Amino acid sequence: MAELGLNEHHRNEVINYMRFARSRRGLRLKTVDSCFQDLKESRLVEETFTVDEVSEVLSGLQAVVYSEVESELINTAHTNVLLLRQLFSQAEKWYLKLQTDISELENRELLEQVAEFEKAEFTSSNKKPILDTLKPKLAPLNEGGTELLNKEIERLQEENEKLKSRLKTIEIQATQALDEKSKLERALQDLQLDQGNQKDFIKTQDLNDLENTVAALKSEFQKTLNDKTENQKSLEENLATAKHDLLRVQEQLSMAEKVRLVRVCLPKWGGGGTEGDAGGQLRIYLVFSQGVSQRVLEISHFWALRESSVFGTKLSVEIKKSPLLPLVW
Repeated sequence: MAELGLNEHHRNEVINYMRFARSRRGLRLKTVDSCFQDLKESRLVEETFTVDEVSEVLSGLQAVVYSEVESELINTAHTNVLLLRQLFSQAEKWYLKLQTDISELENRELLEQVAEFEKAEFTSSNKKPILDTLKPKLAPLNEGGTELLNKEIERLQEENEKLKSRLKTIEIQATQALDEKSKLERALQDLQLDQGNQKDFIKTQDLNDLENTVAALKSEFQKTLNDKTENQKSLEENLATAKHDLLRVQEQLSMAEKVRLVRVCLPKWGGGGTEGDAGGQLRIYLVFSQGVSQRVLEISHFWALRESSVFGTKLSVEIKKSPLLPLVW
């Protein structure tokens, strides 16, 4: 079968499969023939049949033939699957992945070539002895397989050596990386320790500066508070002094008003005068004539009625009797 590109071994395998398929096909054809023969012997015993009887006979024959053909097609499909499974299993043992082209199964030219091969092969095979039965079926190991296996083993050993060498290199790199990591960790710890000491020093210095600032602020606040307290006391003293001065001025004004009123009224009363003593008291002296003697009266307090006739008769005077002179009014 050189036209399909198969070697002698695969050619013999194809011939064996075609022989198996031909035997299965022959058995199914004999089964179909027996169906017709049974129909002839069991149903076609009369000389004439009606249309309904003929239709019934054909329907029964159709059902039987349909069942046989369907069973053969299903069995053929399953047989092909088992054949492919054997091929794929052998390929997987050698880590091979086979591919199939389903569209080639309907290639008319290839189908005709297979038919011609079958016709030529089995026509000539009647004159040849059958030697295929003496060959082992699907032998997975032979000289070619052993050589392929040895090559695969050598390739795997070389790959294993490469992996070992690469593993050693990776181990060395990992060791160096771990050493570098340890150095970096120690450097980081030292740096963190230095930073911690520096931070503590900075914190202490900042704390001292803050305490000094707070103390200065407290001192300034206390000074400001004392200044404000002194200013407040000074203002209170000034206010008290101003109040005293105001009272004194008011008293002086009142006394001046009294003196003015008395001076206005004394001529009406017959005479007299005013004087102030060391204690700031106002003394008013009224002089009245009774014969040859004069009486002097001391008026310690008086109130003037502030009316239109204040300088007239409506002047109220509180007269206190002198301890030495009798009161004469």
